[in-house]
Amino acid sequence: MLILDINASKIFREGELRAKGEHAVHYRNVFHAAYVVAKHDGIRGLQKGLGAATLMHCVRNSVRLGSYQWLHTSAVCGAAGAFFGSPLFMIKTQLQSQAAKTIAVGHQHGRTGTLQAVHDIYVIHGIRGLWRGCCGTMIRAVVGSSAQLASFAQAKDFLAEYSLFRNHPVLNSFLASVIGGLLQTVCMQPFDLVSVRLYNQGVDASGKGLLYNGILDCFVKIFKTEGVVGFYKGITANYMRLGPHGALCLVFWDILKDWQKKFTNSDKISR
Repeated sequence: MLILDINASKIFREGELRAKGEHAVHYRNVFHAAYVVAKHDGIRGLQKGLGAATLMHCVRNSVRLGSYQWLHTSAVCGAAGAFFGSPLFMIKTQLQSQAAKTIAVGHQHGRTGTLQAVHDIYVIHGIRGLWRGCCGTMIRAVVGSSAQLASFAQAKDFLAEYSLFRNHPVLNSFLASVIGGLLQTVCMQPFDLVSVRLYNQGVDASGKGLLYNGILDCFVKIFKTEGVVGFYKGITANYMRLGPHGALCLVFWDILKDWQKKFTNSDKISR
């Protein structure tokens, strides 16, 4: 899935603040992007940011899904997960932006690894530098988590109400997660693209962005130069990433919750 994440990220940044036809097209679609990256950067180029991405998802989903079980407020849980995972999201984005000069899109930060990126950002910009752009990703997470978890729960209830796949709870969860992933992608896509651009933009000595002053400024500039279509660049790659990721995450989450209930109930009975 990291391969799809990298491809989506590169398509998000291509033609940044330029109208259609006014920039070179390096990546025609998700499959072409994978081919171009592998050709110029090698197979390892398709795995850039693996460490940061793994840690980020561990942090974000642990907070998001762990707190949702007792809060049942998907927006709040999503925002909390995004806040704690924000530095890793930024570093992942900057690592994935690195590419050969002939296919590079967006600002090139020259990151070589997760630890080096954390050190450099902290030394130059302090703690605030590590959380630069977190507002964008928190709004992204609020929209995405609300759409995904709410639609997942509704779809599960609908399937259960009509006794569809009653004897196959895993299949029930899987179908509900596919619906949740689709709605999540459509709703979150513009915010996903904006978050990637905010994280990847260059900054001056004070840590101020060189292209965008904030999330609202980013939305306005993209709309003026790239139009509404600009917000949905790479949506296919994004769904190919979010769909399987969400399905696996939510299905295993459901399985683990069922195990927890069985263990808790058996423990109460034994007492």
